[in-house]
Amino acid sequence: MGKAQFGIIGLGTMGRNLALNMADKGFIVSGYDRNPDQLERFAAEGAGKKIEALPTMQAFVDSLEFPRRIMMLVPAGKIVDAVIDEITPFLKKDDILIDGGNSHFRDTDARIGKLVPAGIHFTGMGISGGEEGARLGPSLMPGGNKHSYSELSGIFTKITAHSDEGACVGFIGNGSAGHYTKMIHNGIEYAIMQLISEAYSVLKNILGCDNGEIHKIFAEWNEGSLQSFLMEITANIFLQQDDRDTNRQLVDSILDKAAQKGTGMWTSESAMELHVPVPTIDEAVAARDVSIFKQEREMIQGFRSTMPQPALKDKEAAIKELHDALYFGISVSYVQGLHLLQEASITYKYEISIAEVARIWKGGCIIRSLMLNDIRKTYLKDDLIKTLLLDKDYYYNLINYRTATTSVLKLAMDNRVAMPALSSALHYVDMFSTGRLPSNLVQAQRDYFGAHTYERTDIGGPFHTEWNTTAKS
Repeated sequence: MGKAQFGIIGLGTMGRNLALNMADKGFIVSGYDRNPDQLERFAAEGAGKKIEALPTMQAFVDSLEFPRRIMMLVPAGKIVDAVIDEITPFLKKDDILIDGGNSHFRDTDARIGKLVPAGIHFTGMGISGGEEGARLGPSLMPGGNKHSYSELSGIFTKITAHSDEGACVGFIGNGSAGHYTKMIHNGIEYAIMQLISEAYSVLKNILGCDNGEIHKIFAEWNEGSLQSFLMEITANIFLQQDDRDTNRQLVDSILDKAAQKGTGMWTSESAMELHVPVPTIDEAVAARDVSIFKQEREMIQGFRSTMPQPALKDKEAAIKELHDALYFGISVSYVQGLHLLQEASITYKYEISIAEVARIWKGGCIIRSLMLNDIRKTYLKDDLIKTLLLDKDYYYNLINYRTATTSVLKLAMDNRVAMPALSSALHYVDMFSTGRLPSNLVQAQRDYFGAHTYERTDIGGPFHTEWNTTAKS
């Protein structure tokens, strides 16, 4: 077969499927894994294709053409560093090492710096699309430097998903921009998933829809302005029968405790460091945390007194309002995530094009949706706009859904159905569209108890006041 054009370390689900994807596109691929069972499975699934499973790291590296293009698909953290330490002695100047896992962006920066003296290019790359995406076409977000991307683009453009605007890959930006962008992607994903689950709760617990009706509603919504991958799979979930109980759907048998791997939390942490508000993402992370306290929640529910159910208005009208409220919340999730990405790009000198990110997300990735068309158009008009809310067209379109959002939230509150993500989205937009907030009082309080000073509206500052502590009411 000759020298391989690409190598993959870590032949689990993602690594194996990406390798097979590349082989299907005509590339020769080498694979290495410390686990002999994974090597054996890789060789078996790749039988008849241009792939080779190598038993040692040195044999693996020697099988690759120069410059070597090597992707690690191993768990984030210490294992990535261990693989780097193991492979570095076999690499040469201008070889390219790619981390395709969900690594923290600061770890990626450190690894780039570590390999610079040896002239080895390190690329942190976000990959979205899951198992199916890896096999049939993911969305790829590579960062690092443009030189290494030029050596990778010929392969990546052929294995990714394609939208109406081409291959869903492109150079994201300098340094750890690829992993940072994937982190933002996952934060938005958390928010959208929570918003959909809140809509589900209204349909089930207030409007009394059964699973068949809920499937139909989500499927219909996926045919319109809410069209997205997450909406599509949500509709499908309500068709899945429980193999252990044929009288019910699987969704009803799943425990209401949502796990997380940390990327949503990283988004919130980074937002706090950069002082960029992402409350809908924050609430999505918190909602998963609340869900973990199952026993406590059930105990506290027992404290509730029975409340009279408020009169419910027309069911069909309520479903239409819920659709519009969900559109509002999802749109705001993108607003928040992309605002953070823009600020991070400036702070960390990533030089990210948000319009290009929106294009890359249009196919293959978990948060692909019809909304990304309008988002991309907005950033194409001004790729340096601080937030989508500053675009009048985008803002006015969003505000069209505000009345429906407040109506849904009132219905939920009257029925004690929590919608923390949706309510945070509404408050976020209302605050961002208010020229004078009550924050002047907060600053007065800070100056009162801590002499933190304040600025004035009529003259430059700062100022401090010796507040009259003896004043009587």
